[in-house]
Amino acid sequence: MTSSFHSFYDTWFGQLKHLVQQLCSAPKPPTTPDHLRHLEQLVDNLLSHYSEYYRVKSTAAEHDVLEIFAAPWASSLERSLHWIGGWRPTIVFHLVYTESSILFESHIIDILRGLKTGDLGDLSPNQFRRVSDLQCETVKEENAITDELSEWQSSVSELVGASCTDVNQMIGRLVIVLRKADELRLKTLRRVVELLTPQQAVEFLIAAAELQFGVHSLGVDLDRQRNA
Repeated sequence: MTSSFHSFYDTWFGQLKHLVQQLCSAPKPPTTPDHLRHLEQLVDNLLSHYSEYYRVKSTAAEHDVLEIFAAPWASSLERSLHWIGGWRPTIVFHLVYTESSILFESHIIDILRGLKTGDLGDLSPNQFRRVSDLQCETVKEENAITDELSEWQSSVSELVGASCTDVNQMIGRLVIVLRKADELRLKTLRRVVELLTPQQAVEFLIAAAELQFGVHSLGVDLDRQRNA
């Protein structure tokens, strides 16, 4: 199952690049109702793509969760950045703030003139407040899941000399922790998108994917250099 997940991931990653290309080529800002609906559909398509990834990953974890944690399909750099088998949910908020700051500075003259850009650099005070509230909520959930993993790791000595039933029960607990982490990743992504306009959501998702592509590409290059 995990080897098939590796193949699934390679295909999924390629499809992600295609979906992001569609986001990049979409008209921004949307100038007609059709353009707006098109952006909303592209956002839904990408979120569904992420949802499919976690659905298949959850099934693979039930067969071999340790292989999922090992993530042989990822580069060494990517694995070093993993939090419970994937990206840390709170990184989403750092990405929003960073992109907003960069775009705000690039449009500062227009903003001082009272012009609205409609992009991530034009987040409203209410949007900032809601993003901040969600960040605090996510930090709490993230910490709770981290504590669960720590408890599991603390009990690892019980595996020595344990029966197959006990080992399977412990591995089952690890599957649950991983599932909770993945659910939080997807939920955080969806809830941030809900706080944004379609144009802002597209910009955010492009930035998130480009970060993923960049880290992957750099990691592959570093692995290649080390193995040469």
